[in-house]
This record gives sequence, C-alpha cells and structure tokens, in this order.
Amino acid sequence: MMKKHLLRGAAFLLAVLLICPTFAEEDAVMRKINTMTLREKVGQLFMIRPDALEGRFGPAELEDNSITGTTRVSDEMRETYAQFPCGGFALFRKNILSPSQLRLFIERLHGMGETAPMLGIDEEGGSIARIANYPTDFGVKKFPPMGKIAASGDTLLAFEAGLTIGQYLKAYGLDIDFAPVADVNTNPRNPVIGDRAFGDDPSVASGMVQAYIRGLHEGGTASCIKHFPGHGDTDTDTHTGYAETKKTWEEISNCEMIPFRAGIAADTDFVMTAHIAAPNVTGSDEPSTMSYTVLTEKLRGELGFEGLIITDALSMGAIREKYSSSEACVKCIQAGVDILLMPYDYFEAFDGVVQAVEDGTIPESRIDESVYRILKFKQEKMGIL
Repeated sequence: MMKKHLLRGAAFLLAVLLICPTFAEEDAVMRKINTMTLREKVGQLFMIRPDALEGRFGPAELEDNSITGTTRVSDEMRETYAQFPCGGFALFRKNILSPSQLRLFIERLHGMGETAPMLGIDEEGGSIARIANYPTDFGVKKFPPMGKIAASGDTLLAFEAGLTIGQYLKAYGLDIDFAPVADVNTNPRNPVIGDRAFGDDPSVASGMVQAYIRGLHEGGTASCIKHFPGHGDTDTDTHTGYAETKKTWEEISNCEMIPFRAGIAADTDFVMTAHIAAPNVTGSDEPSTMSYTVLTEKLRGELGFEGLIITDALSMGAIREKYSSSEACVKCIQAGVDILLMPYDYFEAFDGVVQAVEDGTIPESRIDESVYRILKFKQEKMGIL
C-alpha cells in the first residue's frame, strides 16, 4: 500500500513538471504550496464546523442540534485558527440567526487566514435546506423534494432548483452546495435517502443530476454530488452506525454509477463519499470513505474524476464507533480523499495527520497532491489564492 501512495505522489509531481517545467516560477498554486508549512498544508485538507474553533463547544456539543452554535467570528476563533488552520467551514442551521447576521458571518469567515476558507452548506431542496427551511423567512424560494421533481419527468424543474439555490447561496457569499444527491433510491427501507434522491430509476436520475448541476454552476455556486458509491440501496443510516451494500461492482456500475458518471460528465466540482461498506467490491467491511479501491481505483481511475473528493461528515456513527478521529483521517487520505469533513475531534485529527506525515506514514507529496487540487479550486472558482 505504501508503495502505491509513493508512486501516486511521484506521478503527481511528474505530471505537474511535464505540464509546466518551471512550475515554481510559472504555476501560482505550486508557488504557494512551496511557501507553506506542513501545518498550513495539512489544515487545507480540513473542512470543519466554525463552532469547532471555540472552546465552549466540545465534540458532543458540536453534534447537538439543540444547542445554538457559533454565529459570529470571535477573537478566540481567530487565535485557535492561527494554530489549527482549516481549508473551509460547513455551516448549519445552528449558525444562522438572520439574513444580515449570515452575510456578515460569512464575510468574516472568508477573512480568516491568508488563504480564504471555502464555505459550504447543505441546501438540497425539500427537507434538507438550511436557509430555505429556516423558521425566519429568508425570502428565498422553497423547492419540493427532488424525488417529486424527478416524478414530473421535467429536467427543467431540476435546473430551476439548482439555478435558484445557486443564486441565493452565491448572494450570501457561500461557495459550495453539498448537492445534488446522486444516489438511486432503490431500497424502500432506506432510512436516510428516500425522496432526497431523484427517484429509483438511474436513467431519470442522471438527467436530473446533470440539470441541477448546470443550474448551480450558472447560479455561481460549486456542486457536490453524493454519496459515492451510492447510499440508496442500504437499509441502515451511516449517521448512526454501520451500513453496507452487498452489490458487486458490476451491479453498482449498472445502477448507482449511472448518475454519478452523469454528474462527473457535467463537471461537478466535488464528489462526496459514503461511509457505507461494499464488501463485494473491496473484500472488507471498511467504509468506502477509507477504501483505496473505491476512491482511487474506481472513482479516479475508472470514472476519471479529476475534481475534489470530500468525505461525508467524519463525526457520523459509522466512523466514530470504530475509528479515532486521527485514525479515520489518516485512512481517508491514504484512500485518496482530498477534504476531510468535520472529524469528531478536530484537534486530534489535525495533529494525527501532521504526525503521520512526520513519521512517514503519509508521504508529504500525497498531502501536496490534495492541497494542489484545493488551492486550484480556490484560485479558479473563488478568485483567491
């Protein structure tokens, strides 16, 4: 496994050299990476709740939606960020009070650090919409569940949803919508996907996913298809514990991969991993989020995805019950992940990744590979570096 990672890191650097022989002089992203400390580079791989930077919130409080979260950037957050910088923040309903507060909060979060953090939110439509479903009216259009839109057969409705959501997220200053759901909801006992997906027909879902992505992009917001390699055929929820698909890769390719391929063809910016196990693909019960086979061999290799791979929240039960925060993050990086979303204990995870690089468990070139993709996204989509 280590040999594979070393070869991948070397191949990445060779590719950059071939494209740009004097990359240190000509490539602004590589120039930036060459000036960064290891902690600064490792930090770029993390996308966390802003609340994680405030000492009054322990890991359990972060996960408790009944507790009001951070709604402004405090001096303590800035001080903690200086020691534990991150590449981005994920916002939740508990971080929102009003339209004016949200705009100012986002502006201040973007202003933290020399390289602005990217900001993302779950705004799928239907029941998962942090802004549209907020108790105080934000004056934005609400959309029905995507399953209902799929039932109409009209991809223009999916495009309209993506465009409208993309426009209002952009207006608030958000960079990424963790949407659309590209899962195929083939299991009626599935407790977590349901009508969040564009139905149970992969061909219908494909057209809807592409239309939604086009809408988001025209609205000025980055897209993130989820949950790879498909959470729609499971009958348990990875928020609470172990979940798996019994399908072979051939079976997955003939169903779940159809909308994921469509999303990649539509130039989705991110693919979010699922914490489901796929034992008939990987030969183990490890989550796909930590599988080199699923993420590097299948998603990168077979499907040809060149964008950013982001995990689902690493604070979820499927991860937390079996792995420490540091162990989980190291395994995800080894599998091919670029962005580590919301580990249960951010500080333990951060220090664990730094230690893994320092002791040779992860080659620093592997970190550079992901940092390059992240900074390239920020340069091209956010206009900053």
